[in-house]
Amino acid sequence: MTKKKNKNEAWAWAKIIGLTIIFTIGVRYFILSPVIVDGASMMPTFEDGEKLLINKIGPRLTNYNRFDIIVFEEKKDLNYIKRIIGLPGDQIAYKDDVLYINGEKYEEPYLKKYKGTLQDKGDFTYDFTLEEQLGEMTVPQGHFFVLGDNRRRSIDSRDPNVGFIAQDAILGTASSTLWPFVKRENIRFDH
Repeated sequence: MTKKKNKNEAWAWAKIIGLTIIFTIGVRYFILSPVIVDGASMMPTFEDGEKLLINKIGPRLTNYNRFDIIVFEEKKDLNYIKRIIGLPGDQIAYKDDVLYINGEKYEEPYLKKYKGTLQDKGDFTYDFTLEEQLGEMTVPQGHFFVLGDNRRRSIDSRDPNVGFIAQDAILGTASSTLWPFVKRENIRFDH
């Protein structure tokens, strides 16, 4: 009787461990995934070396929104993190450090604090239009126009090598910071 009981207990533990492993793998690959920010293109929002969780499932069930921060696959084994600025059908332009979407001025509160930190006192985001940058009047259907928050040091949709981001290339949205717990406030933009 004890031998059978021990066998049943061992089997029950094996099932629990197996289900835990399957659940953990499922969450890691299909729901939440850790990423490490590499570079300064999303400063001040995210710093180089910051560890984030990306939500892989939520946005796939709904739509992406303007100003969502996404992680997308640029090339095999090369992922970028950027902010969605333009949705399908949008006209995007920057003039005198102001964002215009479909001719309407948009505030970018996430940049406000840092626009005045440039040593040369120039524009944080240089003037451009979609047509000048990518030869298109509007963002194509099924695609997005993305920018890094550190506009002067970001490789993003303004670069024809990156261009518009296909929805299928999006891996998920940045959902929370794992590390560091406290953000530094003494950020200055030298370039």
